[in-house]
Formats: sequence, structure tokens, C-alpha cells
Amino acid sequence: MKAVAVIPGKPNSVHMAELPMPSLDEVPDGRGVLVKVLKIGVDATDREINDALYGNAPPGYDFLVLGHESFGIVEAVGKNVTHVIPGDYVTCTVRRPGGSIYDRIGRSDITSEETYFERGINLLHGFLTEYFVDDAEFIVRMPVGLKHLHVLAEPMSCAAKAVEQVFEAQKRLQVWKPRRAYVTGAGQIGLLATLILRLRGLEVFTMARSLKPSLKADIVESMGATYISTSETPLEELAQKVGKADFIVEATGSSSVAFDCMRVLGHNGAIVWTSITGGQRNAQVPSDELNLNWVLGNKLLLGSVNANFKHFESGIADLALGEVTYPNVIEKILTTPIDGLENYETMMKALVEDKDALKVYVNVAEV
Repeated sequence: MKAVAVIPGKPNSVHMAELPMPSLDEVPDGRGVLVKVLKIGVDATDREINDALYGNAPPGYDFLVLGHESFGIVEAVGKNVTHVIPGDYVTCTVRRPGGSIYDRIGRSDITSEETYFERGINLLHGFLTEYFVDDAEFIVRMPVGLKHLHVLAEPMSCAAKAVEQVFEAQKRLQVWKPRRAYVTGAGQIGLLATLILRLRGLEVFTMARSLKPSLKADIVESMGATYISTSETPLEELAQKVGKADFIVEATGSSSVAFDCMRVLGHNGAIVWTSITGGQRNAQVPSDELNLNWVLGNKLLLGSVNANFKHFESGIADLALGEVTYPNVIEKILTTPIDGLENYETMMKALVEDKDALKVYVNVAEV
């Protein structure tokens, strides 16, 4: 069957590859789920793997199949699978267990091992193909009423985890009721984090460089948040106008912005970094000022990456709530469809060149 792959370590190597048709027998104990791929989301991770910045092929292969944002329909299940049946719409988690204690208790998303396994990213083939098989442990059912949001389930799981991790960590304060949040970056993670925070009743200011009017601004404001163009209102100026934030989600992919956020966080506040910066940029930071203010202000910085089964379920629940709270808004994120695996060059071009693309996704098959 067809698959879109790269040769890790070789820049701009995206190509069409061939994989054998998967079988339920690949998963022991009757726990296999065979999924027909319908749509696959692609993002900056896929672009950076094609740029040879990271990624490794599975053992026995010289190529890595891309795609970690999956949406498909169940074709068949093993005898011990109970939570999905043929005909169900599903998505799939990305990271797979290693050997650490976290992996053994179902928290592969926070593995402490240096070597990690992620479908479509590192040492495991991704989903940008026609069919895949995986263990039922990693298959998450999508409600039929959310099938139009399809590939947003995976990025939503990452946003859901990031917000949840902050609330978990802030239990250290015993009483923490954040009222004002900043979201830096209005890509898919920033917009979905905006949704989650609005659903929890926070006043949210979501920031990006682009001026209004724009699709990003329209989506943010349709969720009842405030869109801020940092080209007009820099971060520190915003803090002077509306007050420092209790909660910041950093999702720009810019290390300088990530550190700038530390200067506009209020006492007892928390920042979660969700973006990864793979470059070599150096930035000057006011280290003495930050050290003083963070110690005296009981402030928290944490990083969040990937998600597990329960984060997918939490994110899907928030997608459902978001649909009834802000009708017809979330699907505006799905900007850029690409029809067919064979159009992989168009897919990659959209990731590289289309600055207006919020979510690029490939229509692999119809039901």
C-alpha cells in the first residue's frame, strides 16, 4: 500500500513509499485494531523532519512514514477489543511506551528515557498511509458528531494536556483561581488552548504578529477572547494595559517570546511552554530580574509535550463542548485540504510556503 515517507537525515527527501498491508496479528493477545485512514493532519513537525532536523526510521527500514495526526474508521478488531467496533471513527495516540516507570504506568507521554518512540516522528512509522494497525490501548474513539473536526483531535490533546498539567502543578498553592490568561501564538495549538481556557471561564488574550482583520483574529474573537497583534501592541505594553497574566500558554515556536513571557507573569502564576525551538538562536535575558521576581513571586514554568489516551479523551470532550458553545468556529482552523497521498509535494509546499495555513491535512480516502 502507498505511504508518504522521508529518508531521515536527508533534507527534502519526501517521497512515495510502499508498505505491506497490516494485519491484526501484528498485535498480540487479540488487541489489534485495523483502521482505514481517512484524513491525516500534517504540521511543522513533518516539515522539520523533511528538513532532516530530527527523526529516525524504524529498525529494518531506511525510510520513515510521516503523519502523527490521524483520523480513520475501524475496519476490524481483535477478539479482546471492547471499546471500539467496526464502523467507529477513531484517532490514535502518538507516543509508545519504552521501559521507564512512567511507560509502565501508562504515562509514555512523559517517559524519562532518552530514546522515545513516536509514530511518524521517531523509530515508528506514522499514519500517512492507507491502513494501519495498532494496539487498542492507543486507539481513541471519536464521536460521529465530531467527524468534521477529524485531525484536530491530536493537537487538541496536546493543548488539553498542557492546560491540565498547569492546574495539576498549581495544586501546590492549595487555592488557585486564575482569571486572566495570555496565549502567545495563534497557530492550531494556540487557538485550541484559547478554546479550552475560554471554556473554563478565563479572560483570554491571544497574540500573534498579524494585523486584523485576519482568520486568526476572527476565530479568537468568535470564542469570546481578545485578539492582540503584537505588531501593534507588544507583550509588555499589553501587561501594562490589562494587568499581568495568571496563566500563560506559550505556543509561538520562538524562544525569545518564550522568555519574554516570564516578565509579564503575575504572582503565583504559571507558564506552560508547548512549542519546540530547533534552531541555534541566542537571546539576552534579564536574568537577575527574572530570578528575583520568580523566587519572590512563587512563579512556575513547565514544559508539556505529547499526550496520552486520557488527554485525547479530555480534548475530544472539549471539542464537543466547544462546538455547542461556539458553533461553527472550530472547523475554521481546518484551512488547507490536500486530496490524495500522491499530492505529497503539494502538501509539503503548503507547509513551507502557505503562511495563511492554520491546518494542512490530507484527504486519504472516503468512507
